[in-house]
Amino acid sequence: MAKNISEIKKELEAVNIEDIMPALEQYREDERGGVVKLIQSFEKKYAKLEEEKARIQMMKTFENDYIEYEYVGGIDEVGRGPLAGPVVAAVVVLPKDCEILYVNDSKKLSEKKREQLFDIICEKAIDYSIGVATEKEIDEINILNATFLAMHRAVEGLKTRPDYALVDGNQYPKIPFVTEETVVKGDAKSMSIAAASILAKVSRDRFMLEKTKEYPQYEFEKHKGYGTKLHYEKIREFGPSPIHRMSFLKKFYGEK
Repeated sequence: MAKNISEIKKELEAVNIEDIMPALEQYREDERGGVVKLIQSFEKKYAKLEEEKARIQMMKTFENDYIEYEYVGGIDEVGRGPLAGPVVAAVVVLPKDCEILYVNDSKKLSEKKREQLFDIICEKAIDYSIGVATEKEIDEINILNATFLAMHRAVEGLKTRPDYALVDGNQYPKIPFVTEETVVKGDAKSMSIAAASILAKVSRDRFMLEKTKEYPQYEFEKHKGYGTKLHYEKIREFGPSPIHRMSFLKKFYGEK
């Protein structure tokens, strides 16, 4: 007796998508419309997986170009633009054969996906570290220098320092004893930079969520300190908090 469509679906869903093609073969001669649609659906999922694998291979190009170096690290930052909170940098050193599917520029990922990838990256990395420059340091030395400071601190926090560093952007943080290369839009081109962007983004978001408990009136959980309409309304109503960047608010107050 032929299996019903629900049984076939349950059977196929239990198969790892990487191994799905052989499992589909036994049902290709089944002409029932529901079975045909099932096969097409799983074929699309498999095709998307293969497409993702190819994208990840492209993202490993930079790391593969420097195979002669024992440790290649990716460096990225998050939080240059917000009106409140720190700028956060991360550095990630991945194994040469590392493949983490769906790693991408953190801005292109959902919050849920970033959280999932955060744990995977931390588990698979040879080493990783987070560096922070506070809002007060941003006010004192400007955002660019504070960004470089956060990057330096991230690298200093490593146990395994990279021989070669891929840095997102077009400006060199000049980290001592590390050969650097800048990569414009590197968080979409390099796996290790993308991984760093995810660690930095998740770390900064978590910090701002903690600050929501301390300063609930600003509703940081909704904008993470960025200059949204809601955030400006809250500043107008309550004034700046201790974690606001006063150098970023000078124009705002000057226009009042």
